[in-house]
Amino acid sequence: MAWTWRFEKADGTEVPPAVVPEEFTTQGDAESWIGEVWKDLVEGGADQAVLFDDGTKIYGPMSLHAEEV
Repeated sequence: MAWTWRFEKADGTEVPPAVVPEEFTTQGDAESWIGEVWKDLVEGGADQAVLFDDGTKIYGPMSLHAEEV
């Protein structure tokens, strides 16, 4: 199993990530990684992310922008 991310603009257009991810062996590793680098991804032009497991969409698009309270 390989867990991977796809990064997109708000309109769904794929964009290259500012921080290149690896292929993760678990969903938890993939989610931990994005939790550490999401600000860098936003600064690099990504608005949202989609998580895949061996090419199957698991969830997303998930906004990378912090919610305003």
